[in-house]
Amino acid sequence: MKDISTQFTHLYKVISSQTFLNRESLGGEIPFFISAYNAKQELEIKESIKLLINKLENSGIKILELNLYELTCEILEKKGGVERMLQIEKTKPKDKFLRALQSTLNMQQVLMPLIKTKIEESNANVYFMTGIGLVFPFIRSHNILNNLQNIAKQAPTIAFFPGEYNGHSLNPFGLLKEDNYYRAYNIENIEVKG
Repeated sequence: MKDISTQFTHLYKVISSQTFLNRESLGGEIPFFISAYNAKQELEIKESIKLLINKLENSGIKILELNLYELTCEILEKKGGVERMLQIEKTKPKDKFLRALQSTLNMQQVLMPLIKTKIEESNANVYFMTGIGLVFPFIRSHNILNNLQNIAKQAPTIAFFPGEYNGHSLNPFGLLKEDNYYRAYNIENIEVKG
């Protein structure tokens, strides 16, 4: 397992650098980054993200955390409540429940417009995407990232991913079939000069 303290010290150095904040040296590519971690470290990572946000904001860097789990709950509450969805889960076959949930969370018509609104209202320097493991498999991180590229252009986006990312594919939890995704940088490989 990775040392979380070392990982988050590196994240702070990278994110707080002007090169990163100005999206320099990306060669015109979208400013998406993956910070992968062992899913067994979920609770420690969640706490470390909070501490990192505080440290960055104390340095004058505004962060917008897009927690997919919290966004999902927000949508479900607006669409009849979580209790209603739990009733569907209890009474319907799994495939019908999955379809009902994915319909309620429709990527193009519901989820992405909500994320777009939050981005437009935030004036953030960096976007953090968290809660990825908590919404799996209803929402897949590569689908979010593919759709975000049209919305999150003003600032770098860092996806905190429970699993492995080799620069070519996302492997949720280090156990599941890989989802091809080639458009993000592995933030662990970024070096900060100085």
